[in-house]
Amino acid sequence: MSYTDYSDQELISGFIDGESRHFEVLMNRYKDRVYTYIYLTVKDKAIAEDIFQDTFIKVIHSLKKGTYSHDNKFVSWVMRIAHNLAIDYFRKKKQLQTVPNKHDEGLDIFNNQRFSESTIEDKIVKDQITDTVRLLIEELPDDQKEVIILRHYVDMSFKEIAEKTGVSINTALGRMRYAVLNLRKLIEEKNLILTSK
Repeated sequence: MSYTDYSDQELISGFIDGESRHFEVLMNRYKDRVYTYIYLTVKDKAIAEDIFQDTFIKVIHSLKKGTYSHDNKFVSWVMRIAHNLAIDYFRKKKQLQTVPNKHDEGLDIFNNQRFSESTIEDKIVKDQITDTVRLLIEELPDDQKEVIILRHYVDMSFKEIAEKTGVSINTALGRMRYAVLNLRKLIEEKNLILTSK
């Protein structure tokens, strides 16, 4: 059995025991997904590469320090680290995205320039909204999270998403529909108001 057939946990255990090749296999397994998420969040290749590097440096340090819990799903844990580092970047650079009111038609919480001329207070609120939306996306099932990221952060068409994920266009559309419904449900369950006005 080659290293590529090992489970994530087997690779992690091997890396902790000193097998550096195990971590290389683990990183190669998820690097495209992690980098794509970062790149389409920050929309800058150089910054995405820096955050990607920082993410895996943090992963290595955490694994070596023994702070990774076996109960965690490895890729979800790595995506959380990448997400937090991307949020830190936005906070530092004040490059904030905007999100409309949750009652806007279709719950399009990704593309809205309505608040482009806003006060500092509005920007702080929008930052919090953006963070909240990203955290809500992390709560979606993996297939729904993937289609949301590819459609709204990577700007792929549903045809491209279907080809990339190996499903029919109808399945990709269905996953998006369920993702939006689940986001709406999460927003209502948590009594969130996604507006800065």
